[in-house]
Amino acid sequence: MSAEATLARFREYMVGPARFMNLLSCFELGVVDALRAEPGLTAAGLGAAVGAKPDAIEQLLFLPVKEGFIGHDPATGGYRLAALAELTDLDLRRVLEFMDKIKVTTLRQLFWLTESVQTGTVVGLRELYGFDGDLYAAMGVHAELRESWSRLMDTVTERIDPWFFQNIDVPSGSRVLDLAGNTGLGAVHTLTLTGATGLHVTTFDLPDKEAECLKNFREAGVAEQTAFVGGDVFVSVPTGFDVVLVKHFLNMFDKSEAVKILQAVHAALKPGGQVHILVPVYTEDLTQSRTVDYYPAFFLGAAIAQGGPQKMSTFSAWLAECGFTVTKAITQDLAELPPDALPLHGILTAAKPA
Repeated sequence: MSAEATLARFREYMVGPARFMNLLSCFELGVVDALRAEPGLTAAGLGAAVGAKPDAIEQLLFLPVKEGFIGHDPATGGYRLAALAELTDLDLRRVLEFMDKIKVTTLRQLFWLTESVQTGTVVGLRELYGFDGDLYAAMGVHAELRESWSRLMDTVTERIDPWFFQNIDVPSGSRVLDLAGNTGLGAVHTLTLTGATGLHVTTFDLPDKEAECLKNFREAGVAEQTAFVGGDVFVSVPTGFDVVLVKHFLNMFDKSEAVKILQAVHAALKPGGQVHILVPVYTEDLTQSRTVDYYPAFFLGAAIAQGGPQKMSTFSAWLAECGFTVTKAITQDLAELPPDALPLHGILTAAKPA
């Protein structure tokens, strides 16, 4: 890459946060909704509609006009939706939920990314919220973090779980452990999406998840086929299972902690049992990875000050190190992902020797 090209790439990084918030503010202010309801509004009309100065609205609109998101008629001064008008409600919801999650849980906290790496703690949470701990604990205290995160995670779970369960085998009659299963949605999906019969699924997570988890089991009508066990994966994990599911969890830790989790999973399984792992991953060729653009900074500076996705080959090596035999390793087809998608998910299936 030439010096000129390198400097041009630097410019993309310099303006990134400003471009992000400029676009998001057009949605948050209601400018996009106003233009959807009444195409052709001028800056003055938009200002009156959303309660802001026309001069400020015009400044915000320069960028989306440049990008083709919004159109502008110089003769009338009117604005209309251009490329934004082509998006479906589902696509727009997915993008805006992720952008809100980035703003609330990531953008501000990353001001202290350097200090977080130096200290091994999420410094941004302490500076912004006076909270010593990680994002997942902070969500239990701060509603704005929890609500933004939960909206996105529910959407991601709805989209990714069908793909996950289509690509794993859960034999009928199995005792299944959903490790770090949160509030039970994964257990419900295990019962409804696998096609297996006679399953019993136990959700294992921190004790404070129990009440909501059991409530969700009752509402889904699966209370007789499910259970909740509270605990800490780094202390002890219940044993005697045929199948263990580990979803969106292993990537939260550095290798030393991830190995402890895999060793606990190995102990939880009966001989011949299987673990199915769902994780965001990097492509083996990093130049093709979307995930690497966001997740290293997010995990280190906003989430837990450690961890992050790995290549499939790395996760496979960790499994082998913990006594497993990897029997399947697949990733989503990049060509089938929405163009805006950041995470690339992978599935690893491994067996405990009989």
